Amino acid sequence: MNQKDRRGIGGLFIWYNFCHTIMNSKTKIFEWMIATLRESAWAPLGVFGFYLIGLVFDWYDRFPPLDIPTHFMGGVAITFFYRSAIKQSQKFLGGVPALIQALFAFTCTGTTIILWEFYENAFDHLFGTTMVRGLEDTIMDMFIGIMGALALTLLHRRR
Repeated sequence: MNQKDRRGIGGLFIWYNFCHTIMNSKTKIFEWMIATLRESAWAPLGVFGFYLIGLVFDWYDRFPPLDIPTHFMGGVAITFFYRSAIKQSQKFLGGVPALIQALFAFTCTGTTIILWEFYENAFDHLFGTTMVRGLEDTIMDMFIGIMGALALTLLHRRR
């Protein structure tokens, strides 16, 4: 076998290893996503389902204070989801210190809360809905969601 043939075979071997690594990583990521969804997707989906039912039956217009527990439970549910995702990711990423887990889940929840308020504002402008009742309402919604996230973060126990 000459030098040129060896380089060709070596290149094929490197390419094979690269493709195998990528496919193995995709499988692990898929398994992580499925495990996270199985363990914890019920929480944010439950709050979102309640929210949709409330919209359909105009509960938020009839009982404006109902918005408060919905945002609080939304903060709890999405933090629970992020904590689960972080826990599941450790199976292929390695251990993550508990403090980092808590901070990361909390900050991801804060970002999700902000994006949710963007969604409410966009719907009001695009479709003429009345989800946002002013700046004070938006700030209070975000504060209540963060309080839900903080409550779960402080009460969460490592398993």
